[in-house]
Amino acid sequence: MPVALALAVVAMPAQARRDSVAATYDTHRVKAIEFVIPVAAVGAAALFTGDGCLGDLRKDAQCAFNDGGGRKTYADDYLQYTPMVAAYALDLCGIDAAHNFKDRTIILAMAYATMGLTVNGIKLAANERRPDSPARNSFPSGHTATAFMGAELMRREFKDSSPVAAYSGYAVATAVGVLRVCNNRHWVNDVVAGAAIGIASTKLAYWLYPRIFTKHKGQDAPAVVALPSCQDGGCTLTACIAF
Repeated sequence: MPVALALAVVAMPAQARRDSVAATYDTHRVKAIEFVIPVAAVGAAALFTGDGCLGDLRKDAQCAFNDGGGRKTYADDYLQYTPMVAAYALDLCGIDAAHNFKDRTIILAMAYATMGLTVNGIKLAANERRPDSPARNSFPSGHTATAFMGAELMRREFKDSSPVAAYSGYAVATAVGVLRVCNNRHWVNDVVAGAAIGIASTKLAYWLYPRIFTKHKGQDAPAVVALPSCQDGGCTLTACIAF
């Protein structure tokens, strides 16, 4: 019991990183309204799944883009990663990024994890058939989500140092989305939902990052308080993160 009581009041500092983000904290300012449009886009795109009247509209759109053909190019399989790679290549070419390599990589990992879990979770729930095969993993488009996730990363990292470079990622991401439809791998609504999820995942990562990893001026580092307890012959350990 003395040990348990001691542990209950011990606050263990979490990973207190240097204050590299404080000078660019504006990069992490994300308003709640910025998530409304992506969420609404995913919801609207979901209405076009299935075989109803809205499903017929997407089939007409598919014919307009693809004209009943098959895959025409594999470029989209590689282009989806271009914005992510560019977020590092531009820095190496002398264009200043908002964050250093380590911080940028952590943010990217958070965004990628969020995007991957969201996309695959919705794919399982939607069980939507692809336009070119009986596979039931069409909605939403993972390729498009990956591309737009990287595009938003580029925008936030380089919007101050090089606006042209910052927004070029969106041009590449749009091309990926168009190619997914033209190659008959996805429906148009799959691409719209994928783009929304990719953008929202990066926004969320930038919002979360300083609240989890970075110690700012005038603020204490996040702390983890461990509270052990024993009851009915069993023991539990409850951890609480305090910001």
